Amino acid sequence: MASVFSMIIAGDLPGRFVWQDDDVVVFLTINPVNQGHVLVVPRQEVDHWQNVDDELWDKVHNVARIMGRAVCSAFGAPRAGLLVAGLEVPHLHLHVFPAYDLGDFDISKAEKDPSPESLDEAQAKLKAALRELGHADHVPA
Repeated sequence: MASVFSMIIAGDLPGRFVWQDDDVVVFLTINPVNQGHVLVVPRQEVDHWQNVDDELWDKVHNVARIMGRAVCSAFGAPRAGLLVAGLEVPHLHLHVFPAYDLGDFDISKAEKDPSPESLDEAQAKLKAALRELGHADHVPA
């Protein structure tokens, strides 16, 4: 059975994408700890992060690092948070978000119903930051 992330990647469910390449996509989470919280997801369905092959792990991790730079740039954050939780959806994903203090790492306190306007604004800011950082070729239209 396809994960909810596979359905988003396939376009069967909506997603606010900010990055797409042949192996990895990035889209905003619907439960952000802060505006700009994204999920870095391999297209390939892998449940546990420790089971992913080295090459794909390196690609996912590299995109997460790029997204960390983008969230800091777009939101003026002093740090970017990175979490591998893996309990919510059985499909490998890395949480990347603007981090202002240690409380931002508690995803159980994430916003449950962010406004569409807030998500749209975050998407636009992240796409602009990625373009400014030289990654326009991976920013979807």
